[in-house]
Amino acid sequence: MRLHRPKLAWYLPALALLMTCSAPQHRANGPRQGAAAIRPASLRPDVVLRAAWHADEKDVRPGLVYDKAVKAVFVHHTDNPNTYDCKKDVPGMLLALEQRHIALGWNDLGYNFVVDRCGGIYEGRAGSVDRDVRGSHTEGFNNDTVGIAALGNFGAGQQVPRPMLEAIAEIAAWKLDPGISPLGKVRLVSSNNASRYPKGTAAEVNTISGHRDVYQTDCPGQALYDALPWVRAEGVRLRANAARYG
Repeated sequence: MRLHRPKLAWYLPALALLMTCSAPQHRANGPRQGAAAIRPASLRPDVVLRAAWHADEKDVRPGLVYDKAVKAVFVHHTDNPNTYDCKKDVPGMLLALEQRHIALGWNDLGYNFVVDRCGGIYEGRAGSVDRDVRGSHTEGFNNDTVGIAALGNFGAGQQVPRPMLEAIAEIAAWKLDPGISPLGKVRLVSSNNASRYPKGTAAEVNTISGHRDVYQTDCPGQALYDALPWVRAEGVRLRANAARYG
C-alpha cells in the first residue's frame, strides 16, 4: 500500500460549478443503526477528512443512514477537467461538488469517497470513514454499497492515472465486507424504478462495478470502466498482503 498522500492547501480557490454523474435526488431520513464490519486496520488507507477540505457542514441535512453491510462498490467520475492541481485545486473542487449535490436535494456530497489524479483519497459523505454510511450516488443501488468518484473525466481516449486506480482499489479492499471478494459478484435489489432494473428486481453485478452497470449513463467513462478489472485484481492483492503481514 502507498504510505503517503498529497498534503492539502488550506485555502479554497474559486472554481466553476462541476458536472457530475447522475445520482438519486433523495435518501432515506433518520438513522438506521447497523454494526460495522470488522476490517483489518492495515487495510485502511490514508484519508483526507472533511475538515481538511473545509466541507460546508452548515447546509448538510442531519440524520445519517447506516447500512449493515458493504456488498458492492460503484465507481463514478465527476466529469470535470483533468488538469487540476492536486494540492491547490482539489479542496475547492470538493466544496463545489458538495454544494451542487446539496442544491440537487441529496443532503450532502453524494459519494462516500472521492479520489484525485495524484492518488489522494477524500472523505465525501459525512461519516463514511468510520461507519457504513449510505450515500446518494447510484440510483436504486445505494443500499449496502459504497460510491467512489474519480475526480475528472475518463471517457474514451483519456488516460486514468495509476495512482488514482490504486486509490480506488485501496478503498474497495478496505470497505467491502471481509467475506466479499473484489473479484466476485453479488445480488442487489433495486430500490428505484429509475435505474436499469425496476424496483424490487434483483440484479447480479460485480462487487466492484461502474455506475453504468445499473443506470443509463456512460459514467465512469470508458477508460475508467475498462480499468476496473485491474482495480478488482489489485483489491484482491491488497487483501492478501494484509492477511499475510497483518
